Amino acid sequence: MTPALIASLQNPQLKRLVRLRDRRERLREGVFLIEGARELSRALQAGVPLEQVFICPELHSPEARELPWASLPVSEPATELSRAAFEKVSGREGPDGVLAVARSEPRPLPEPLGSTAVLVLDGLEKPGNVGALLRTADGAGAHATLLVGDGLDLGNPNLIRASQGSVFTQPTAALSQADALNWLRERGFTLLACTPHAAQNYWDAPLSGRVALLLGTEHAGLSAFWQEAADLHLSIPMLGQADSLNVATAGALVLYEALRQRAGRQPLE
Repeated sequence: MTPALIASLQNPQLKRLVRLRDRRERLREGVFLIEGARELSRALQAGVPLEQVFICPELHSPEARELPWASLPVSEPATELSRAAFEKVSGREGPDGVLAVARSEPRPLPEPLGSTAVLVLDGLEKPGNVGALLRTADGAGAHATLLVGDGLDLGNPNLIRASQGSVFTQPTAALSQADALNWLRERGFTLLACTPHAAQNYWDAPLSGRVALLLGTEHAGLSAFWQEAADLHLSIPMLGQADSLNVATAGALVLYEALRQRAGRQPLE
């Protein structure tokens, strides 16, 4: 079946897609946008429920052309957009002609098995930092990421892009402080607060067991709640004039040190 073609920039479907770039509209409709072939591929692998798919074959990258267009889990064929129409709804420079509307549905956290790391993000709101941390958590084999705070929007297009779709493959949940702490305590996690003022370096800390790595915002750090709940405080040495690292960089260092310790300095299979 030949996909329908939308060329008019005044088309109601295009106007809806533009509105969905606004968080309030996404929350009102209970949906979000997935743009990019890599991001859509990982959403499909994770079983994210899709509502609609829009394509612009003229813009397709090799990765976009390899997507299983004939067997997408949607009730209607993909809708084709003209180049001008797609560029109107795209949030990227150099788009690859892939855009989907997905339904927002909560995903339960899997139960941890054995030694593992969980990332706890306290009050982080910048989508680029959160997306980068989700990508790193996925790469370092973290069990899950717990998001604490009211300002975070997992459907933010910039977060999805920064994570390169890892927001779909990394088990993630938004919880209150109390619920996050209870979840961790009930499963025997040791809470490690990452803070610039701690005396112990992160590479000297015991990270090989079941650990929760607590990261706060760059301007305020960890909240008093997590500072008091932590079993151990650890820091990253700073030898220059800067007193702290970008939170995504700090998280990457500690996550991969935890991976190294769990591997016992041997490659993980």
